[in-house]
Amino acid sequence: MLFDFRLQVFQAVATRLNFTRAASELFISQPAVTKHIHELESQLKIKLFERDGSKITLTQAGQLLLVHTKQILEAYRNLEFDINALAGRHSGILRLGASTTLAQYVLPPILAAFHNKLPDVQVTLTVNNTEQIEQLLQNKIIDLGVIEGYSKNTAIRYSEFLKDEIVLVSSLKNTFVKSGSILPQQLKEIPLLLREPGSGTLEVIGHALKAAGMSLSDLKSEMQLGGSESIKLYMLHSDCMALLSIHAVLKELQNKECYIVDIEGLNIERYFYFTQLHGQQEALPELFMKFACRNAGLPR
Repeated sequence: MLFDFRLQVFQAVATRLNFTRAASELFISQPAVTKHIHELESQLKIKLFERDGSKITLTQAGQLLLVHTKQILEAYRNLEFDINALAGRHSGILRLGASTTLAQYVLPPILAAFHNKLPDVQVTLTVNNTEQIEQLLQNKIIDLGVIEGYSKNTAIRYSEFLKDEIVLVSSLKNTFVKSGSILPQQLKEIPLLLREPGSGTLEVIGHALKAAGMSLSDLKSEMQLGGSESIKLYMLHSDCMALLSIHAVLKELQNKECYIVDIEGLNIERYFYFTQLHGQQEALPELFMKFACRNAGLPR
């Protein structure tokens, strides 16, 4: 590594507030983590952590160092990439965060192609709902987010990535709907499976319903589940229907395990977005965004 490993250790401990977890994340021993922190405190001649038994918190100096550490490590990642680019090489670490629908159904073939093209770029992917991904981005735990919501955080820059549609899907054995379409008001009568609070998919559904004079509270929600796979399996073994991204059900539609029920006059469309902090100008995220946009049509 080009930079002082002790700063990496400090960031891991400061972020996790746990020496054991930091050691596991860095693949070193806990005594080694403790040694690096002691050396850093000795070098700076100030305490970085307050220790109360097994609990640790950042001192004021620790909080200040964490801010600068994030900036320093970001600068080193840019330097490493730019030097390699100058020499005709692309390498470094890219920390991605993606909401669950994207991580499960959109990004895997793109990531595989990206690795084949640039094998020296080490990619890590953190998966969570849109709300949590934006929080990780603001905390600089990730370099680039790929999300599925309407959230408009003023600290974040949003760039369109890929168009998506939320569709109402039903298993073939469900007899609730006799035809292939319903009116929006009929959603109040159908037992539905929905994503959990904080999900970008749920947020988009809420916006679409509001435009139709309805709200999420009007829906007959049987259960809220934390992932599209759980919702699909539940739906296929019940009389419920589900509102899901079209990307999440492509395989099931092709295999004729379920079908789309049209909601007359209600089109729930959205874009997936890349998210970066304003003022962030790292080279690797920009490179990945360009690559992903060019390869978004890869077979899944």
